[in-house]
Amino acid sequence: MESARQAGQVGSKTALISGGAKGIGREVGLRLGERGWAVALCYRKSRAEAEATGSAIESNGGRALAIHADVSTPEVCAALVRQVLDWQGRIDAFIHCAGPYHRVDVLEETPAGWREMFAGNLDSFFYLARLVAPVMVNQQSGRIVAFSMANADRLVAQTQLTAHYLSKVGVLGLVRSLAKALAKHNVTVNAVSPGFIDSGSLDPAELAGLVKTIPAGRIGSLADSISAVLYLLSDEAAYVTGTSLHVSGGWGI
Repeated sequence: MESARQAGQVGSKTALISGGAKGIGREVGLRLGERGWAVALCYRKSRAEAEATGSAIESNGGRALAIHADVSTPEVCAALVRQVLDWQGRIDAFIHCAGPYHRVDVLEETPAGWREMFAGNLDSFFYLARLVAPVMVNQQSGRIVAFSMANADRLVAQTQLTAHYLSKVGVLGLVRSLAKALAKHNVTVNAVSPGFIDSGSLDPAELAGLVKTIPAGRIGSLADSISAVLYLLSDEAAYVTGTSLHVSGGWGI
């Protein structure tokens, strides 16, 4: 895998994917690599998975750089963006897939747990978006995609995952503010808001039990989420900004 000191093919498109080692981030990186993108993916704990993803991207004709970074820390985010720019000289797309999740009753939530959810899901998006935005403004082009939840715009009660849920509500608000601020610079900012997606993080038995709550009658696949991201990165979505694209089979609406 390339190091940041090695010269990349400057001029081709470059994506930064936070949380790119596994799940949706990994699959988006693979698809972009197949299209000739340079893909920088950061990880917090999953070094082996990140390196394997990078190798897979390169074996399919793309270029990859795996970077260890805790994006809940602003200083680390600044170093991450500098490293990507040193590597390729530009950032055409930022896809924010990083974000911790835990299920705990709101009356048993701790200050540490609350802060972890907001730092990992919302703060990290803000830290990285504010750093890549000037790069994209200078380029007069760019795409930013973050992940929320299918029912986050409804502000429903979520007693078992309150902190995680509210951090995703915040993501939607930040997406809309950034979209309005960056629209004149040909930079779009959108959210993908999944329902239940079989990304490998939930128990299969639990997923099977959730099917009856989904109008489409099935659990979403990784391909469903990836297609939404790729659309928002495409030229066809150049006039789409500030939206929340539901990928839920009708759940949460």
